[in-house]
Amino acid sequence: MAKLYFYYASMNAGKSTTLLQADFNYRERGMKTMLWTAALDDRNAEDGGKPIHSRIGLQADAHLYRPDTDLWETVAPRHAVDPVACLLVDEAQFLTREQVWQLARLADEAGIPVLCYGLRTDFLGELFPGSAALLGIADALIELKAVCHCGRKATMNLRVDDNGHAIIEGAQTEIGGNDRYVALCRRHFSEARDG
Repeated sequence: MAKLYFYYASMNAGKSTTLLQADFNYRERGMKTMLWTAALDDRNAEDGGKPIHSRIGLQADAHLYRPDTDLWETVAPRHAVDPVACLLVDEAQFLTREQVWQLARLADEAGIPVLCYGLRTDFLGELFPGSAALLGIADALIELKAVCHCGRKATMNLRVDDNGHAIIEGAQTEIGGNDRYVALCRRHFSEARDG
């Protein structure tokens, strides 16, 4: 039976790298995969980069999903003609609740293992809608580890300004990398926000 998996972590835990390794493992064995990522995150498009790009330099082409993308209606007909061994979704925090249920349906009814990778919480420590839905219904929850500067496990994502100061209000989604976010343990996240 196929399952819906959610691999979650803070920034800089290697989520995209892990996704690309899983994709490679399937393809190395002659199995077809389908990769998806959020159209919202277009940081790599400007320089001609691939839609899925890890900090260590691995990258791959992927289908782009938007809030109105029906993943069941897009994937299921293709799978019926050309079977997919695994569906891999990067930036899963940007999925809508409905899209998470569509992915569950792909696992349950189409028999496709679905591996989702994303952030659990935003810069305020609040769940993203896609992450909340995945935490609620995924068959397997796997935490990937990032490291705070103190050596503890980093579980939080601190948004910073150009001077490295904590930002404590704003829109839930602001695309950025190491220039905008720092992965911290809860203690140092709280200290940075209160300081």
